[in-house]
Amino acid sequence: MGYVSKLFLFFFLLSTSGLFGQTSSDKLKKEQARLERKISATRMLLSKSKDNTTSSLNDLKVIENQIRFREQLLKNYDNQIRSAELKVADKERRIEEYTENVNRLKRQYKKLVLYAYKHRNKYGKMMFVFSSKSYYEAMKRNAYLKHISEMQRMQFIVIRQHQELIKEEIAVIEREKQLKYEVIADKKLEREAIEKDRIKQELIYRVFKQEEEIILAKLKEEETNRQRLKSKIAAAIRREIAEAEARRKAAEAAARKNNKGSNTSADASSSDGFRETAESRALSKSFEGNRGKLPWPVSKGSVSEKFGKNPHPTLKNVTTNNRGIDISTPKRASVRAVFDGEVTSVLNIPGAGKVIIIKHGNYRTVYSNLQDTYVKAGDKISTKKKIGSLLIKSGESTSVVHFEIHKVNGSSVTCLNPSLWVAH
Repeated sequence: MGYVSKLFLFFFLLSTSGLFGQTSSDKLKKEQARLERKISATRMLLSKSKDNTTSSLNDLKVIENQIRFREQLLKNYDNQIRSAELKVADKERRIEEYTENVNRLKRQYKKLVLYAYKHRNKYGKMMFVFSSKSYYEAMKRNAYLKHISEMQRMQFIVIRQHQELIKEEIAVIEREKQLKYEVIADKKLEREAIEKDRIKQELIYRVFKQEEEIILAKLKEEETNRQRLKSKIAAAIRREIAEAEARRKAAEAAARKNNKGSNTSADASSSDGFRETAESRALSKSFEGNRGKLPWPVSKGSVSEKFGKNPHPTLKNVTTNNRGIDISTPKRASVRAVFDGEVTSVLNIPGAGKVIIIKHGNYRTVYSNLQDTYVKAGDKISTKKKIGSLLIKSGESTSVVHFEIHKVNGSSVTCLNPSLWVAH
């Protein structure tokens, strides 16, 4: 490999290694920003509870979320500090390499200058060429002298480039060190905030430990409401499927009547169960394509109860089973549709407020704990359109939206984890 090719490869490797390091740093910064947004949301919700003389179990869940997000942020800070330390060590190693290269190049340059000085007489160069035994040798000697001159020029350029690289690496080291000091300071503040959160958490926990009987009674009531909500939603979706199937059969019967004597396969398919139309299939595919990217059913908030089994925040060995997710959000917050669709049901369920079910092809999204609804069955809905506002429970500093996603396949309905569908 030639000298110039080696030089090009050197600069290419230098630039790509810096790019990879920058990519890793950018990922950590993005993760930090995401966690800070979550902490900001929980802090906003907890600030609302300061106006109340008593705290709720929902406040306790939000505090737990805030502590968890802060602990994740501490890990992120540790990773950033470690990344900065590795980058500084790498830059210091590079500076040593560049310094060694500069010293070596200077020695070579010195030899070239001395050689050029000794052969500075233009007649000496001419005699060196003309004293050749043949024309071919003279050409080689002339090319050799040109090569020496070019080498001298290139050596000077490379020395200057290496010196500039050293300056750049030193500047990067200073920036990384400053970043590390800033992150360490932020980490200290986060640790202090976690300790304050834990103290508040413990105080609320003690209060609720003294009221276990009241909490158990309330938990039973909430479980009854959950089951009522579950059965009402299932009945509404079954009714919708049955109505759609009845319309399909009626349309097929009308088609048979209007096409007497024609060969139709409608009878063979009449027992297939609920089937999607072309429009419904397209909407289903579009909904599926937005898995993990759907907006939240509220503009801001914090997930206070996840999908599936959740341990009770104060009662040992007690769990709740959630068919969706619960999101704590400011009082009277508006609820919005997470995707384009059609309202199929608006229900009023004691203990769960009003409930809206929206159809997205063979998917259904369910929004409950509503106080007011702004839509009715049959309405076409666009993404993020406001469909209602949340209930305000006595003694609560925030409102909670209960959100579910279901998939209809024929006559069966599957409950899905909304956390896998909404953006984070």
